[in-house]
Amino acid sequence: MEKYIKKYLKYRKKIIAFQYVDWLINWDQKTQAPLKSANFRAEQVEILSEMYFDLRRNKEFLETVDYLYKNSHKIEDEILRKDVKKINRDLRVIRFVPIDEYIDYQVDLAQSTKIWQEAREMDDFNHFVPILQKIVDYNKRLIKYFETDDIKGYDVLLDIYEPGTNMEFYDKFYEDLKNELVPFVMEVTIGRKPQFNRKLTTREYLISKQKEFSKYLIKTFGFDLKRGAIRDTIHPFTSGISTDDIRIASDYYYDNFTASIFSVMHQIGNALYDQNNDPKFNGTFLFGSPSYGFSEAQARMYENMIGRSYAFWSRHYKELVALFPKELKGISVVEFYRYINEVKRSKIRAEADELTYPLHIMVRYEIEKDIFNNNLKVKDIPRRWRSLMAKYVGVKPATDLDGALQDIHWALGKFGYFPSYALGSAYAAQIYQAMNKDINIESVVENEHINLINEWLKEKINKYGASLTTEELLINATGEPLNPKYYIEYLKNKFSRLKND
Repeated sequence: MEKYIKKYLKYRKKIIAFQYVDWLINWDQKTQAPLKSANFRAEQVEILSEMYFDLRRNKEFLETVDYLYKNSHKIEDEILRKDVKKINRDLRVIRFVPIDEYIDYQVDLAQSTKIWQEAREMDDFNHFVPILQKIVDYNKRLIKYFETDDIKGYDVLLDIYEPGTNMEFYDKFYEDLKNELVPFVMEVTIGRKPQFNRKLTTREYLISKQKEFSKYLIKTFGFDLKRGAIRDTIHPFTSGISTDDIRIASDYYYDNFTASIFSVMHQIGNALYDQNNDPKFNGTFLFGSPSYGFSEAQARMYENMIGRSYAFWSRHYKELVALFPKELKGISVVEFYRYINEVKRSKIRAEADELTYPLHIMVRYEIEKDIFNNNLKVKDIPRRWRSLMAKYVGVKPATDLDGALQDIHWALGKFGYFPSYALGSAYAAQIYQAMNKDINIESVVENEHINLINEWLKEKINKYGASLTTEELLINATGEPLNPKYYIEYLKNKFSRLKND
């Protein structure tokens, strides 16, 4: 046993090193790499991908993992036991996907974001179709490679991002949201006039000052810049490799200054989850969170439940006014609060309000289901997109830029990922409700003690990394498995109050 553990740790160290290089390349690609660097980068990615693949398919390594996994009950170290279980699951790609297909796919992904950006500039989804078709085809083959007696079809992809979930689970979850929220959105939006100063939507806000406020938010929420960084990007994201290196990226718009505010809050929520992992998970396969939805839960909580609360802005609005005295002159904190919580049927997911956001995710979930159930061709995505947006959100995008080209996720090959976004919000509502029993969240926020929220989340959730399952963490924090009623009740209560103000 000791001999196998020693070999395992040797290989794990090398694998983490390759993951570090891949992480740095992706960070650079999405933040500061010149547009024309894509071709040369793709050549290097091809070589590195082959080396990384060879390392993980090494016969000695696979035999080592097999031995430890089959004899995991003999491993005394619980963390190591769970680490072996995690990598055994992750090695499905190595065991079942032919190396040529894997390498070709990595090369496609190295090019896809550039092509997606070009398609956005041209406002032409057809420019994106050929590379997207390759990505879809690979994922369809991946499904066949990963299928078992218990999990088949699109369920394979859903399980990758949110282990234990499937179409039956999501269909029930989204059916509850559909039945409760679609009519409620209509009730809240039809015939309702804006309850805020229209000047908030017509003025321009210097990006340099927006970035100053981003730094203020970082300090307020306690994101440690000695162990993190913030940069600009087209599509906001969080990326990390250890508790000492967590990075966030945000975008900024002259005519929509609140977009960057809530983008940064969202990414800080993600980043704090990783920064507050127990450092013992650094350099292991248990660093991070057990699922994408659970990491998303913390991001949505910081962005919406804390960041869009009156309690937060009653204290911090004056700091925003100090940066934009002319732009926000004569606009009260109450008007600003109403503005940032305005319910409108937006065409853009990333700009959607808290109430309609899950409806945007339903659109993407339905499209992905259709694609992988062979009911929709890639070239027909924009048509299906417009139809579903009209059905669920009540608006129909006129352009690809406002429609099927708005998200980078499919260019990154992340099919099965979108559904976890709305699930994350449901986790967040349940966690928020439980936390509020232990600490008065509004009082904590008003009195600048957000560190108490950070500590509660760290102790109940973050410190465990991916060593516990999502369900185990949720029960640990709230005392029960997922219950969507908290999410639906939270949304209805909040926006009913706003409607009646």
